[in-house]
Amino acid sequence: MNSPRAAALAGVLFALLFGTSLVLLRISLPDRLEPSVNWLDEGATTRITVSLALIPFAGIAFLWFLGVIRDRFKDAEDQLFSSVFMGSGLLFLAMVFVSAALAGGILATVPLIAEEPRQAEVATFGRAVMLQVSNIYALRMAGVLLVSLATMWLRTGVLPRWLAIVTYLVAAVLLVVTSVSLWVTLIFPAWVLGVSILILYINYRRRPAAS
Repeated sequence: MNSPRAAALAGVLFALLFGTSLVLLRISLPDRLEPSVNWLDEGATTRITVSLALIPFAGIAFLWFLGVIRDRFKDAEDQLFSSVFMGSGLLFLAMVFVSAALAGGILATVPLIAEEPRQAEVATFGRAVMLQVSNIYALRMAGVLLVSLATMWLRTGVLPRWLAIVTYLVAAVLLVVTSVSLWVTLIFPAWVLGVSILILYINYRRRPAAS
């Protein structure tokens, strides 16, 4: 499989798995922090469990996406921006895994606590930390990733100039957003999905031209 197609398929897979996981988490978590309410009912526990099962596979697809995107630059690769690109991508993925681990820790710990008020307190604390990691720190790293990648696209012309500009705009949103809503996190997989579809389209158009 050639690099453009591999990157596109990995990006689509990541976007679908990660996006599904985020939606499942979002509909399972309460909108507000209320320490007196235990929101971990049977339905929420099931949805969170399924969400956490998808995260590792989304991470594998994301690593493949990063690697193949970097490979497309070949000899035109800028070592500085490439290092920032890979470093921020790995940090983003690490924080996503940490956030997922916190959610898994909540599911494993809460049933072991006898008092319901204590259960609610532990669940509320875990939820707050999880959202801070995923929405504040991980999104910042995703923004840095997009800035470095857009800069390399502008310098090398690997992808259209307008895509680099759009990527800068998306990066600006990710860098300045302060919301802890999981819906905001969906911006990043939506961007990956859009880029992946564009790569597939460009690759499809080039094949008939080459023939």
